Amino acid sequence: MKSLKKTHIIGITALLLTLWSCKNDTSDTSPELAMAQSETAETSRPNIIYIMADDLTTQAISAYGGIYKDIAPTPNIDRLAREGMLFQDAICTNAICGPSRAAILTGNYSNRNGYYKNESGGKFDASQWTFPQEFQKNGYQTALFGKWHLGTEPVGFDTFKYHNSAGQQGHYWDPVYNENGEDVKEKGYATNLSADFALNWLEAGREKQDPFMMILQFKAPHRPWEPDEKYEDLWEDMEMPYPATFNDDYEGRELTAGDTEMTMDYFSRRDMKYEEPANLKGREKIEWAFYGAKKGEIVQPDGMTAEEGRKWRYQTYIKDYLACVKSVDDNIGRVLEYLDKNNLADNTIIVLTSDQGFYLGDHGFFDKRFIYEESVRMPFIVKYPGVVKPGTVNEDVIANIDFAPTLLDLAGIETDQDMHGKSFKTLLKGNTPDDWQQATYYHYYEWPYWHHVQPHYGIRTPKFTLAHFYYNIDVWELYDLEKDPKQMNNIIDDPAYQDTVVELKNQLAQLMTKYENNRSLEDFRKITDTDYGSIVDQKDSETSVQDVLTGSD
Repeated sequence: MKSLKKTHIIGITALLLTLWSCKNDTSDTSPELAMAQSETAETSRPNIIYIMADDLTTQAISAYGGIYKDIAPTPNIDRLAREGMLFQDAICTNAICGPSRAAILTGNYSNRNGYYKNESGGKFDASQWTFPQEFQKNGYQTALFGKWHLGTEPVGFDTFKYHNSAGQQGHYWDPVYNENGEDVKEKGYATNLSADFALNWLEAGREKQDPFMMILQFKAPHRPWEPDEKYEDLWEDMEMPYPATFNDDYEGRELTAGDTEMTMDYFSRRDMKYEEPANLKGREKIEWAFYGAKKGEIVQPDGMTAEEGRKWRYQTYIKDYLACVKSVDDNIGRVLEYLDKNNLADNTIIVLTSDQGFYLGDHGFFDKRFIYEESVRMPFIVKYPGVVKPGTVNEDVIANIDFAPTLLDLAGIETDQDMHGKSFKTLLKGNTPDDWQQATYYHYYEWPYWHHVQPHYGIRTPKFTLAHFYYNIDVWELYDLEKDPKQMNNIIDDPAYQDTVVELKNQLAQLMTKYENNRSLEDFRKITDTDYGSIVDQKDSETSVQDVLTGSD
């Protein structure tokens, strides 16, 4: 009997070890088992962590490849890509901070959500529906930490703590946050602080038994690109590579790409980390810091040639920008580590994105705004264990208006709210519907401040970009993204593409009708000219910058 019991115990142990091994070895998972795991994951209410880094671009993420991938790798963001799905064609519908955030929150284009511009764009209408409200209504704990930049206080969050200085842009060091309606000055580096607040809430600020939807939005790597002290001199002794289009001469695009204030000649003293003289205040302080942002004000060390100065400014900029990204990646790693240690990783959806793309010397630019690839493409990565197959890459076209319906769909939340955007949950599961819209309508309205980029609208498909620049010029541009991925050759007048132009203009008109924005150029110009107000009521050091740069009093 004793021997039989021992044999029985050994047999049970072996069976349990076999079952455990089968459960954890997914290398040979059958389609049936994978489907069962997916269904199990979807029937439980997933947590959601939505991470957005301001002005983060695909060129700065090593998972997307590019010239910086070995010099400035992003291992924690890359981990999300390895364990989830990386999107190659996530398109921003209006490539500027506030309007993009409004589109993401509402699932609607600027013409419906009412937030067209950063500058003189007023405040976001907080009375309208946003997706966090729907999560909150459906029993999710909701929280927001980091950058908000919409003027009005967040709605739909149980708790929030957002940057509330410098016109809600925030400061990198010792920033002021609005914590549930009260301003609090914190000591430290903003990227680390915002992550601290998020992790503290995950640990002690929520009910552990209920699902949560947390938004973590870093200020970095937004201008003026101030790295954490430990990364200030990270690449001091090396010369960073230059993008292939760094010396773009804008031939064939003289009135559009060739007529901006976002080239290497428009960095300010503050951008280039010049030491500010003591005792400067008010307008004098702003004039000193922002010298360089106006035409003809070149910032560079004495004795440099124009070309040496241009390269020096790029080197200063790119090293600071990528150092800021490194801190973002570090803190994403902290979030992932917390989820792993607290057994939350398997039931938590993680989204990593930005408010749009950004130029890292591409076409000789910094900033965003254009329909061109570097600014219109958003980094977008989703990790959802059991639903999203690890290490997958998606090349379907999605847009930032699609984020809200998709997050709700993934959480199993049904809503009657009408949105321009559509859920791409099927894409995340590896299936592209036959009728999926492989095109995005784009519209940028702001002019001339900042950066002097012509208002324009257009259409972006997997193969082509068609754009119409219209404010005080009438210029169309067409790019073949397969033959000319760097968009150096405007082929709008090429006879070989005339049928394509007709087809794309028809498709563009259909999208403008679909999204309720088929208005006249006069109406569009009126939006550009209208002053909808400031994003903040109080005057601070940033809200008077426009007056200084435009010569207003």
